[in-house]
Amino acid sequence: MERVTDPVDIRARREPAAPIPEVVAKRRAERQRPKAVFDLRDVQVSYGVKPAVRGVSFDMGRNEITALIGPSGCGKSTLIRCLNRMNDLIPAARVEGKVLYHDQDLYAPAVDAVEVRKRIGMVFQKPNPFPKSIYDNIAFGPRVLGMKGGMDEIVERALTHAALWDEVKDRLKANAFGLSGGQQQRLCIARCLAVEPDVILMDEPCSALDPISTGKIEDLMIELKREYSIVIVTHNMQQAARVSDRTAFFTVAPQGDPDGASGNDPTHRSGVLVEVDETEKIFTNPSDARTEAYVTGKVG
Repeated sequence: MERVTDPVDIRARREPAAPIPEVVAKRRAERQRPKAVFDLRDVQVSYGVKPAVRGVSFDMGRNEITALIGPSGCGKSTLIRCLNRMNDLIPAARVEGKVLYHDQDLYAPAVDAVEVRKRIGMVFQKPNPFPKSIYDNIAFGPRVLGMKGGMDEIVERALTHAALWDEVKDRLKANAFGLSGGQQQRLCIARCLAVEPDVILMDEPCSALDPISTGKIEDLMIELKREYSIVIVTHNMQQAARVSDRTAFFTVAPQGDPDGASGNDPTHRSGVLVEVDETEKIFTNPSDARTEAYVTGKVG
């Protein structure tokens, strides 16, 4: 395809006014943003006739950790489940708007939901190992998908990436329920990694763990983002500040209120996105007073 060039402009040119520092900073940030792995456009998820979260538009970058924060009931978990079509499993759930994954509509009729969940893995709030051996937990997904290659190699690689191999390599045939809570969660992450996903979704992965186990999971997330894109829902403000590159803050607002800035009708409330930005800015200089009130603990 030939490159189309603009016609020559022979009018007298004026020297452009120097952009203000804020504009320069914004342009610089835009240039440095990685390519989007997800692009949400006016997404709304409803259960029955009532929306749980609405009007969500923002993108999530490749090889970044994106944190979703906000009070309970603001739709964070509902939204993250849209990203690998987990809400399809709820008969009353309805997703509107566009959820683009590498510029492809995840909800297009030709898209296979099973293939979506292979590429976009998920780790849940509570560790949920299968009642099988450690080895069989990791091998389950590759076997179901018919993945080629030595299973021993696949299991070792997944456990190594999840920083668990050295702790379990001598008891791979032992029941997974014999692991500690933190080890079980890392096993679930390894089980997710075994099918070679592109994205890892984590819905409050550390809420049931002690501080030491939480620290190991956080270190693991930072290590994994070299190869994967990660989206995490968390109520732990310190965790979001420690591990994420970008943070999206949600709140609950009356249904008739487009941005959640006013009103207080408790009967028709749903989640709305307040702002999304670099994590450092969200926690030190947010654009919205509601964000500042939440991250400083004044409300929430």
